[in-house]
Amino acid sequence: MDQSNVTLERMRTFIRVAERGNLSAVARELGTGQSTVTRHLRELEEAVGASLLNRTTRRVALTEEGTRYYAQCVQILRLVEQAGEEIRDVSSAPSGTIRVSCTAALGVLHITRLIFAFQARYPNIRIDLSLTDERIDLVKEGVDVALRLGPLTDSSMKLHHLGQSARLLVAAPAYLAAHGRPETPAKLMAHNVICMSNIAGSETLVLTGPDGTPHVIPTKGDLRVDHGLAAREAFRAGRGIGPAHRWLVDDLLASGELEPLLSEHSLPTTPLNMLIVPARAKVARVRLLIDYLVEQAARLPGIGSHQDGSQIRWQTVASAKLPRTIA
Repeated sequence: MDQSNVTLERMRTFIRVAERGNLSAVARELGTGQSTVTRHLRELEEAVGASLLNRTTRRVALTEEGTRYYAQCVQILRLVEQAGEEIRDVSSAPSGTIRVSCTAALGVLHITRLIFAFQARYPNIRIDLSLTDERIDLVKEGVDVALRLGPLTDSSMKLHHLGQSARLLVAAPAYLAAHGRPETPAKLMAHNVICMSNIAGSETLVLTGPDGTPHVIPTKGDLRVDHGLAAREAFRAGRGIGPAHRWLVDDLLASGELEPLLSEHSLPTTPLNMLIVPARAKVARVRLLIDYLVEQAARLPGIGSHQDGSQIRWQTVASAKLPRTIA
């Protein structure tokens, strides 16, 4: 092995190609040409004396030797970054990039504002924010922290439960004036209910009465959407009745553009969770953002926090996949 040619830059390129499986995507991410990425990989393979990647016209995959080498490279770069972070923590203000993923509607309405305030506090920290309701692999996409609504499948990420998101039935005054106000859960069957197409079982409403009695109501409607912001606009335009997260419509309720319905009944809440790539949890700037979001999440409309002021308690669950979630 020619140790002089095993550089951190080539290791970083190799790791990102191994995780993303696409040379052009890594080139765009690193802001360089694909030929540079190819050269880094070739020089690294020559230096270690082994083929690390199998390349086809559509996909790049690790060889057996590449799989072992990848794991070692990840550990080496984590140690290098952690050492640098510890020095910077003592000698300078926090800096660097944090990559954040968030459920789209929550991100647009609330998390962007929180990130603006965080950057005002730490002006040397750059945020790369991705808004999506789709499944993503945090490691493959290079994400440090993700905020997600809904139950999570198994994950190898660190998981912190931020709270429960309260939901309620809403409609616009114009809709109620035209179609009447449902006074009982059963009356909902006569109304146009806006459904979320990306949520299993959204054609059924489950409400719990003041005495604890559950009411399971099949619904019908002429509009299905797959995004929380689309549902918000549909409610606002008087297109129908439907369940909404409190944080999604709190301002519209305050302004009178929407009204709550069947307030004595409750809808099931939805968990709000934060996922963190384990290796990134100890990076100083990432930890600052984690602590900040934990603090601020409890102040979001309708989020019932379970924080008691003590140190964050982590859970670990088994896969890096994020489920399709309630927007």
